[in-house]
Amino acid sequence: MMKALISVTGLDSTGIIARVATRLSEMNINILDITQTILGGYFTMMMVVDLDGANLSFEEIDKALQPVRDEMKMAIHIQRMDIFDAMHRI
Repeated sequence: MMKALISVTGLDSTGIIARVATRLSEMNINILDITQTILGGYFTMMMVVDLDGANLSFEEIDKALQPVRDEMKMAIHIQRMDIFDAMHRI
């Protein structure tokens, strides 16, 4: 299974989880795990997603998240889980 870690941060507003989850669903990306919190008015969310069913390449997925970044004024980062795991094994 090819997994990725997606982080979402920015000022809290209504619909952030729904908007990000909807865009991922449109790309056939399954959310495996999710955590979110609000810290001092800032929304933070981490998601582990399954990219196996995605109909786009990793780079295309990142680009496809740009409209959500712009619309919600959020920082959204996607990182391959295998790279993330390797960084933390060193």
